[in-house]
This record gives sequence, C-alpha cells and structure tokens, in this order.
Amino acid sequence: MKNFNGPVLFLDRSDINTDEIIPAKYLTEISKEALKPYLLEDLKLEGFSPESDIEGKSIVITRGNFGCGSSREHAPWAFEVNGINLVIGESFARIFRQNMFNCGMMAVELPEKTIDHIFKNYSYKYTLIETNLKDNKFILKTDDLTEEFDFSISDYDRSLVEAGGWLEFADLHY
Repeated sequence: MKNFNGPVLFLDRSDINTDEIIPAKYLTEISKEALKPYLLEDLKLEGFSPESDIEGKSIVITRGNFGCGSSREHAPWAFEVNGINLVIGESFARIFRQNMFNCGMMAVELPEKTIDHIFKNYSYKYTLIETNLKDNKFILKTDDLTEEFDFSISDYDRSLVEAGGWLEFADLHY
C-alpha cells in the first residue's frame, strides 16, 4: 500500500485539467519516471511555481472538478512518480478519480465547506496530513493547529488502495 501521509501542496483553484497536470506533449514518454519533471508544468496559479513548490510534497488539496479534460492515466502517474499519492478536493472528474484508485492512489472528496475551512486555516502554513485509513480520518497539523476530518471511500476503492492498484487487486482475486 502506498503512503498517504506527509506535507501538503495547496492548489487553490477549480477545474485544474489533465493538460495542466501533465501536458499532452509528454504522453509519448515510455516510462512513468520520464513524466516526473513535467508535473503541473502548465498550471497557471498565482504564487505557484512547479520548480519549487512540488518537491517534498506528498498530498494535494484543491478545489472542485479536479482532473477534468482528457482522460489519461498519465495524470495520476505524474503525481505518483513525484511521491504524491493523495489528492483531496471538492470533486473530481470521474475518469481521473477512478484512474487514481486504479493506480492504488486516492482521490478523496470533502464538502466544499470543509475545503474552504482547510484553505482558510492551513494553506499559508506548512501543513502535514496523517491519513488513518482504518478509521477514515485525515489529521491536519501545523505548528499551532491540529484537526481531524472524516472522509469516506467505497469498499471497492478501499480494496484497490489496500492491494496497491487494479493490477495487484486482479492478481489477488482473479
């Protein structure tokens, strides 16, 4: 099972599409590792620099409709090779969300009100998340604030995550 703990990268924008996650010109790469330097290369977001903001982050917190646009597994792969296995947002494009779980990663939806609260209280601080998958809780921590937030994922998605992805799940069950 992948790691779902660590420092947070805040992307305060809705409708971040798969071309902004990994530009189409890199889809001919033949390894996941080759995608690593291009994650979020085309994302236009005030104050965000992919060269300095991604390194060392393990989790993304964002707004709604994340991963919209073209369907491609390359988007989760680009996160995975950068050590980011968890994206938390208000909503996800259906195919992006399922591609994340198929890769043994998580795309978890939280209510808009909760995401607003998290951005207001955490986004300008160094923030860590601990994921308690057994109890479906995220624990957010800064130097001066610690809070727990409940989440839910389906039993099937949990099976994919625990197995390490769809291929590993299929090897266990078929």
